Amino acid sequence: MTRFAKQGRVFYVEEPVLTEEAERMECEQRESGFYLVVPHLRADESGQTMTEKMAQMLSELLRKYDICSYHLWYYTPMAIPWTAHLKPIATVYDCMDELSAFQGAPTELKLREQELFRRADLVFTGGYSLFDAKRSLHPNVYAFPSSIDVSHFARARSITTEPEDQSSLPHPRIGYCGVIDERMDLDLLAGIAERRPNWQLVMVGPVAKIAHDLLPRGDNIHYLGMKSYDELPGYMSGWDVAILPFAKNESTRFISPTKTPEYLAAGKPVISTAISDVVRPYGISGLVHIAETQDDFVSAIEEVLTAGGGNNLQRVDDFLSQNSWSQTWGRMAELLEDASQKSRPQAVAAYSAAAGSRA
Repeated sequence: MTRFAKQGRVFYVEEPVLTEEAERMECEQRESGFYLVVPHLRADESGQTMTEKMAQMLSELLRKYDICSYHLWYYTPMAIPWTAHLKPIATVYDCMDELSAFQGAPTELKLREQELFRRADLVFTGGYSLFDAKRSLHPNVYAFPSSIDVSHFARARSITTEPEDQSSLPHPRIGYCGVIDERMDLDLLAGIAERRPNWQLVMVGPVAKIAHDLLPRGDNIHYLGMKSYDELPGYMSGWDVAILPFAKNESTRFISPTKTPEYLAAGKPVISTAISDVVRPYGISGLVHIAETQDDFVSAIEEVLTAGGGNNLQRVDDFLSQNSWSQTWGRMAELLEDASQKSRPQAVAAYSAAAGSRA
């Protein structure tokens, strides 16, 4: 979206914040160019009332900023009820995860997704397994596996000053960054910590949708909490091994973890459970070690530590050179322009009608 904002205005509308105070919609332009829109709705209102007020707020946003010719870009089908009245040039469904498989997913999510497939001109998927699952549901589905800002994470290769909450931990350090939720194999974490008490497991990221008392505990497991995007290379710089300790369940069936290329860009050896979109392409390419069981995982870490860690950075860099956000956005922009051209006559008519009503 920050790349999109270089050629047009982008309004990123978040899900509503529930409040006891007066309803309002905040809209703030960020340094990267896009506008962050945060609706605040009364917590004591019904779902239908909230939907109606969201639709009203969005209509007011379009009027206030004179938005008549626009695209709609969805990250969740749950936005359908309060955007159904809009008339975009083209609609994109950016399907980053199989949201219906997540813990606590709304029961109506699948029906909303079916409606979004009917409305969308383009469907982008966040990985190849999702592409395989969605390709038969829409005529224009394209796979865009996780991309990264390579130079940002490559800073970890040369950083020498570590964050205070990590700097005192002894080596070897086994690191993870990301959300700690139902996708995490907690038994695997506990098993690693118990089998190798001299290894320090460094867990960077927020805990979500699981109770804190369910997390494995030990003197060598360190939960450092959520960190900013800018801080992540500093933490990665001090790790000996980076891990993807995901469980094999419905929530992880279609995930394509962005942290895989982030770890690689940071210059870290990576060990992962057999997640489909990690196995293909990273495991097949020999860039990530794949471990099926706890014993395999521990053995893989030991092997990397014994070998002195590190990757063939030239191979990593060659691979990541084809995996930048700029390249991904360039291809997406081409597809969006093609879709826009096909629907432009209707968009011009809608724009003229809107302009006439204002006059």
